[in-house]
Amino acid sequence: MDQLRIRGGRPLAGEVVISGAKNAALPQLCAALLTEQPVQLRNVPRLRDVATMRALLQRMGVRVEAHGVREGLTVHAAGAIDPVAPYELVKTMRASILVLGPLLARCGRARVSLPGGCAIGARPVDQHIRGLQAMGAQITIEHGDIEARLPSGRSRLRGARITTDMVTVTGTENLLMAATLAEGETVLENAAQEPEVVDLAELLIAMGARIEGHGTSRIHVQGVEALHGAEHHVVADRIEAGTFLCAVAAAGGQALLRRARADHLDAVIDKLLAAGVQIEPRDDGIAVASPGGAQLSAQSFRTTEYPGFPTDMQAQFMALNCVAQGPSAVTETIFENRFMHVQELVRLGARIRIDGRTAFVEGGQRLSGAAVMATDLRASASLVIAGLVADGDTVVDRIYHLDRGYDQMEVKLRALGADIERLP
Repeated sequence: MDQLRIRGGRPLAGEVVISGAKNAALPQLCAALLTEQPVQLRNVPRLRDVATMRALLQRMGVRVEAHGVREGLTVHAAGAIDPVAPYELVKTMRASILVLGPLLARCGRARVSLPGGCAIGARPVDQHIRGLQAMGAQITIEHGDIEARLPSGRSRLRGARITTDMVTVTGTENLLMAATLAEGETVLENAAQEPEVVDLAELLIAMGARIEGHGTSRIHVQGVEALHGAEHHVVADRIEAGTFLCAVAAAGGQALLRRARADHLDAVIDKLLAAGVQIEPRDDGIAVASPGGAQLSAQSFRTTEYPGFPTDMQAQFMALNCVAQGPSAVTETIFENRFMHVQELVRLGARIRIDGRTAFVEGGQRLSGAAVMATDLRASASLVIAGLVADGDTVVDRIYHLDRGYDQMEVKLRALGADIERLP
């Protein structure tokens, strides 16, 4: 397995281009299953999860063609599709569940293994299943597989009013895609409002879907008989942008994050501004300047659904709080097992105490390099940020987690002046 070796103590300066969002590209690749015509996606990030989704689609008989870094991918799901998502591909990536709705809507049946992904806590798919059942699907779970099909004599799902018990991004996306080809109107109540959900809806509208209310908690979908091909530019990754904002804040320096969307990061930017970081939204991205973590003030926060503070930024901001001045309390409300990075930060010299779902951080610590292990995707990023400010060398192991969600992070950090290299 590859490792990252980081020699801390260097301020960051320069500019980087923020890649397309992983959490937008993955459902959009699945959306291409809804039509026999080609769907071209631009600004697709080069990530392990994207490669896994490509392999899954190709396993179903879908043609996926790459057109260089900028041009992205063309997905052509023409002809007969094998509506099966096998365990060997699904086990490494939770987003694989997103093929369930499109396959059921397109083929009338689907068999999808229960998904895997980061070990950050229970992420049940019962909301997906209940929503599809409300639309008329017959679903059973046997031997670790979700078996779904339309009732005998029906060729399409039917519209329904669906209220999920919790806000779920992938659940909203799955039901949204399925509803585009259902008979009649579907109303999704308690829908996720994330920018990635909005971006998926924009692609579906470009494909001929009739959708209103995306970006709010109530989405209306009027089903159509067929969708067509389209071209779409994947939205910039707000979590990658937020990660680089925290990296510059902690290490000190100034940078321009090209293509980053400040309007997608309001909660994170508000906390960074309160900490003492200078941030300027621009037409071409976000400019950030910081005197370094030791000159900042630590900030308490609580993760919530969008537009609140994102759970995917909790670990990165906690790394900043470790070196900023003062105490802080970080409360995680989304996933019950998302503090696994804490023990690794402690190995670097951080002082953190966990009480239930809240981590109490004593800031102002001088971190020192050590060997640490990444436990999940965002934990990996937090250890990289900590390594950028630690004295000496930090070696981050198991960075395959990092490669699942960050497009060449070490290359971009080197462009900003960081002393970082990948060790095979």
